Amino acid sequence: MKRALISVSDKTGVTAFAQSLSGLGFEILSTGGTKKALEEAGVPVTGVEEVTGFPEILEGRVKTLHPNIHGGLLAKRTPDHEQQIAAHGIKPIDLVCVNLYPFRETIAKADVTEEEAIENIDIGGPSMLRAAAKNFEYVTVVTDAGDYGKVIDEIKTHGDVTKDTKKALAAKVFRHTAAYDAMIADYMTTLVGEEAPENVTFTYELKQTLRYGENPHQKASFYINPLGSPFSIAHARQLHGKALSYNNIRDADAALQIVKDFKEPAAVAVKHMNPCGIGVGDSALEAYKKAYEADSKSIFGGIVAFNRPVDPETAKLLHEIFLEIVIAPSFADEAFDILASKKNIRLLTVPFTEAHKPEKIITSVEGGLLIQDQDTYTLDEAQVKTVTKREPTEQEWKALKLAWKVVKHVKSNAIVVTDTEKTLGIGAGQMNRVGAAEIALAQAGEKAKGAAMASDAFFPMDDTVEAAAKAGITAIIQPGGSIRDEDSIKKADEYGIAMVFTGIRHFKH
Repeated sequence: MKRALISVSDKTGVTAFAQSLSGLGFEILSTGGTKKALEEAGVPVTGVEEVTGFPEILEGRVKTLHPNIHGGLLAKRTPDHEQQIAAHGIKPIDLVCVNLYPFRETIAKADVTEEEAIENIDIGGPSMLRAAAKNFEYVTVVTDAGDYGKVIDEIKTHGDVTKDTKKALAAKVFRHTAAYDAMIADYMTTLVGEEAPENVTFTYELKQTLRYGENPHQKASFYINPLGSPFSIAHARQLHGKALSYNNIRDADAALQIVKDFKEPAAVAVKHMNPCGIGVGDSALEAYKKAYEADSKSIFGGIVAFNRPVDPETAKLLHEIFLEIVIAPSFADEAFDILASKKNIRLLTVPFTEAHKPEKIITSVEGGLLIQDQDTYTLDEAQVKTVTKREPTEQEWKALKLAWKVVKHVKSNAIVVTDTEKTLGIGAGQMNRVGAAEIALAQAGEKAKGAAMASDAFFPMDDTVEAAAKAGITAIIQPGGSIRDEDSIKKADEYGIAMVFTGIRHFKH
């Protein structure tokens, strides 16, 4: 008689699985709560303690860590191994069905204690899974309830699980235990406050296989952090529209990161991960009108994110143009109906009621990873000082604050021109700063007169200030820190421009 060892924390579907195995002639071995559940379902069960000849000890911490179990899992079906285990009274185990203590669910609880987290680190489960997976040529190992049906079908059809399936199940086990250990390692590393551990391992779960990546010839998939912030595109709820693409996801993330920075009603339009129009106002409708006015050409085919619910009047305006995605905390019923009349537009909601918990930014390079903190630095934290003879007016301060909030999210080199309520011109990703300024000022045109300008990094020379002055800019905000700061200050004074330094840079590559 073949033997199956079943011990699961998540008991979904396990009684039916065990009943099927028993009906196919398997002896079922089990422990603790699983054994009780199977017995209550009428499945004949042999307790593991009967196999080991040793009771559970240490509050259940030790029950399957025994040669009679691991010898049965690791023995090859060869004369030498069979002779050895027979000499010690060990019988082979042919199938293992194990899932692990709910460590992830435990540490996700807001009130979890360190003691509770530690007690939910499974030891015996991973040991059995890894042993069975190593010996996959002879042992079937199952850790996912979604595989129960396939295993039963193959045993019924072939008398055993096929070798290809055994190998695939073993690979899944090693991915599963690696992810489990990675989560534990991350928890413990955070617990002790280690900032740069000698090794780092991340675990992500497949959310979606994408049609392609940035371009049709590139394959791509979307993985999410299972413990990541719900206030994110990764955990957004899609209410309508076709599946998100690789570029959609990246653009939507950029839009959400920007709109998160605003407390007042704001609308953010994004194209190719750069904002093309941002507006603020007393309502979502007013903010959107200003974002649209900021760049009515580039917004076409873009993504719009709101930090307020979308009402019917706003939905009517959104409906007038082609948009890939609209993101908001929610959509009024009528607003949803208006937008959903377009088959392909994606409508996403994220819980703006959730606190924004910054996560590490992980960027891949060939052969490695770069890890850094999110840039959450705000003007409230900066040591802002006026460096010119003229102080900004109250209106100029309002425009400067908006420009500085936006420039942080624009690809470097970045220049942003704004009034008090919307962006007027954005120069992104240029190889020199004056080039970025020329793009932003050209886009702003006549509206640059009396407007504010922000630069994500210092001016290496005074040519950007000269260009700003000639366009009519009256106030500038920048980090400062150049060895030629004095040249830019003198140029600003020459034109009567008020300029402030923040002492903080916002490069975005």
